[in-house]
Amino acid sequence: MLAVLAFDADSNISERAQGVLLTQSLQHFLTALARPEIDPHFSAYCSDNLGEKPGIADALAKNPSCPTSDVTRVAPFLTAAGIQALLDNLDRFINDPQLVMAVHKSKAPTTEQRDLLNEMQKGAISMNEIEEVAAEIEPDKVKRETLQQKVAHMNVVQRLTLALKGGRSERMFLIRDPNKLVQRCVLQSPRLTDTEVESFASMTSLPAETLRAISLTRSFMKSYSVVRNLVNNSKTPLDVSLHLFPRLTATDLAKLCSNKNVPETLRSSAIKLHRKRKMGGSGD
Repeated sequence: MLAVLAFDADSNISERAQGVLLTQSLQHFLTALARPEIDPHFSAYCSDNLGEKPGIADALAKNPSCPTSDVTRVAPFLTAAGIQALLDNLDRFINDPQLVMAVHKSKAPTTEQRDLLNEMQKGAISMNEIEEVAAEIEPDKVKRETLQQKVAHMNVVQRLTLALKGGRSERMFLIRDPNKLVQRCVLQSPRLTDTEVESFASMTSLPAETLRAISLTRSFMKSYSVVRNLVNNSKTPLDVSLHLFPRLTATDLAKLCSNKNVPETLRSSAIKLHRKRKMGGSGD
């Protein structure tokens, strides 16, 4: 309420509210910023007046209800934790392309985060790549040409937007995008279906990082089909497969034992578990 009054048109009210705000502890602001819904006046006040204070910038970045423009203004004060919150919710970068530039200038990103931010700076993908992937996912020539025209010469931020808001064909296309962030955005799309994730989990054309991202998403891992497809995908990181394969049914475990496309370590572990289960052991 004090933050709202600080923006009041009456200068007397505004000045008094700002004076009282100066007496509040930093922890009070951090607690308020952690609420699921906050008034834009409050986030704007924190951004304009407290951005350099420890934890404020990260708190603004971590709260999806804070306007992205407020986060952009405090980008120089973000820590790696705040930057990770933004990378975990790429919609923020899409809403304000200036945020990409502001975070990219920061010295706080980890090496991995810096690599992802660099990825976001890259331009359009080649027409050859577009044609190859479009031909693979869209048999209808008219629809394929429409898809190619839509994606051709898009920059990364535009492809991120399409990944989040586009339809199934766009997601099936963009999950193969050479940019890791675009692939991650596809997995964050609110329109993504279980069937699509099952398909992604079986794709040997996807990089290990994307398959790992699927395995780390709790809602995806509720699907047995996704688990089974990841385990049988030769591109899935071995540590992920070894963690997941005990969840397989007896039938699927037996098939895994004879799957020559998976790493030998996984196959031998599957054989041991299969034998143990047959002998009545507690291998589940």
